Amino acid sequence: MQWLAIALGGALGATSRFWVSHQVYQLMGRNFAWGTLSVNVLGSFVMGLVAILLVDKFAASNEVRSFVMVGFLGAFTTFSTFSFETMQYIETGELSKALLNIAVSVITCLIAVAVGLWVGKQFLVE
Repeated sequence: MQWLAIALGGALGATSRFWVSHQVYQLMGRNFAWGTLSVNVLGSFVMGLVAILLVDKFAASNEVRSFVMVGFLGAFTTFSTFSFETMQYIETGELSKALLNIAVSVITCLIAVAVGLWVGKQFLVE
């Protein structure tokens, strides 16, 4: 059952990533990797939050945790696209965009997961 939970979560996460990043690119344009950055930061925040909810508050089953954390959020966030877009900036001579993408992505995702964990601990766990 755990494999099925991961597969279903992954399908939903991948389609959600496509939809969210598409919406962000329509809003912000494609002059920077805004869509990928958005899903990675949002996914990092949600990962921190649901880690507290599913483990500490509800003691969710392995299948539920796998569905959300491995399947959905694993497919919703995208390290491979981040890496590819960064390499494209490097290959086209846009080194400042590549470095900005690396710095902003890593720092904001770490902050987002920390904030998600903090929010979960402060407001969701009794």
